[in-house]
Amino acid sequence: MKSLTLLFLAVMLALLAGCAVGPRYAKPSVPMAPTDTFKEFDGWKTAQPSDQTNRGNWWEIFGDPQLNALEEQVTVSNQDLKVAEARFREARALVRFNRSAEFPTISTGPGISAVRDSAHRPYLPSTHNSADFVLPFDLSYEVDVWGRVRRTVSAAREEAQATAGDLQTVNLSLHADLALDYFELRSADAQKRLLDDTVKGYGDALQLTINRFEGGAAPKSDVAQAQTQLEAARVQQTDITVQRAQLEHAIAVLIGKPPAAFNLPPMASKFQPPDISVGLPSQLLERRPDIAAAERRVAEANDQIGIARAAFFPRIVLSATAGMEGDSVTNWFSWPSRFWAVGPSVVQTIFDGGRRRATSQAALANYDATVAGYRQTALTAFQQVEDNLAILRILDQEAKQQAVATASAQESLQIFTNRYIGGADPYLQVITAQTAALQNQRNDVEILRRRMDASVLLIKALGGGWNASELPTVSSLH
Repeated sequence: MKSLTLLFLAVMLALLAGCAVGPRYAKPSVPMAPTDTFKEFDGWKTAQPSDQTNRGNWWEIFGDPQLNALEEQVTVSNQDLKVAEARFREARALVRFNRSAEFPTISTGPGISAVRDSAHRPYLPSTHNSADFVLPFDLSYEVDVWGRVRRTVSAAREEAQATAGDLQTVNLSLHADLALDYFELRSADAQKRLLDDTVKGYGDALQLTINRFEGGAAPKSDVAQAQTQLEAARVQQTDITVQRAQLEHAIAVLIGKPPAAFNLPPMASKFQPPDISVGLPSQLLERRPDIAAAERRVAEANDQIGIARAAFFPRIVLSATAGMEGDSVTNWFSWPSRFWAVGPSVVQTIFDGGRRRATSQAALANYDATVAGYRQTALTAFQQVEDNLAILRILDQEAKQQAVATASAQESLQIFTNRYIGGADPYLQVITAQTAALQNQRNDVEILRRRMDASVLLIKALGGGWNASELPTVSSLH
């Protein structure tokens, strides 16, 4: 009869252990644009089988070997990336820490002691010394009736998955930052070459003006104006050198090198923004690691609600102890020296001044906040994609307009230079034409830089080559 009672209790405990308080998790919805508003060029477009966007090392789409080499160094040497990777390993270790609560805790504390009773011991006279040899084993196990332990483990797993998303977000951001700095630096190289040619051209114009002054065909003021124009171009030439040095230093830090130990030689590069497939908005939710991390934290907040609710129910702890105890080494391990005790205990908080209720309300509020944060992250992602799509579309048109303006400015400069040499116009007209031509040429370089930056930012907004399936699975976090 006693055995049947124990078996019945064990079965009941097993059944109770299968339930868990708290809400079941359901992935929150995200505001989405209707599919019939998508446009092939003005906005979202469906990805085609021939899409050329690289899904792994996305920077290779730009076709620059120097950029590819630098991006690989970011993966290996960037210190911020190492910090994020260490945070993920920490979160994964915390999963194992919390999972240990699913198993009994077994401890032992063997001891040997000699006791001499006091001769003045009251009531019970002491007649001899005694010794105690003890080898106990203690077991403690919380029966997870209300799912508190399971919810805790689940929350730790979801935080680890979210941290993996954080790692990929940092990884994507750092690679994008390097690409942006690289294209900025190459734009500075292009600006420097343009200003070098401009300084040479202005120097030739100054010499022409000096020759005309010495021949009596031009006033002294023309020489002063030409000299001023030349020095102003030299100032711009020097200023772009400063900008390039700062960009070079930024790249050095991104690849984990001291700026003084890194040098990136100037190089003539002809870039063109690549064709980038956007896909559907629903796919963006799977391709952005920050969205995936935000969604995992919603799931974690849902588990925290269950943990808070489990605190309203009693905790059932199964405790047991067993071992050997004797008064000498000779009988320490004999069969009569054995001892054991086993039994459950129930702990229920009767009054806590509203602490559990406040904890439950805080968990609900935190869940609402994480849901809102998840939705805001998704909306921000949609905005970033749309922003850069618009930038690329508009800048493509602006680049064509600027090319026409630059050609016109060059033609105007040639006309006014010829008229000045022929004595038909003052030198002020030449200076005005020089200024306009230089500004338009610099605008050409600047627009290309902005187009390349927008291409990088669009790829970043699309999640690079990442996909939510790359989050670590539950089994890999054990």
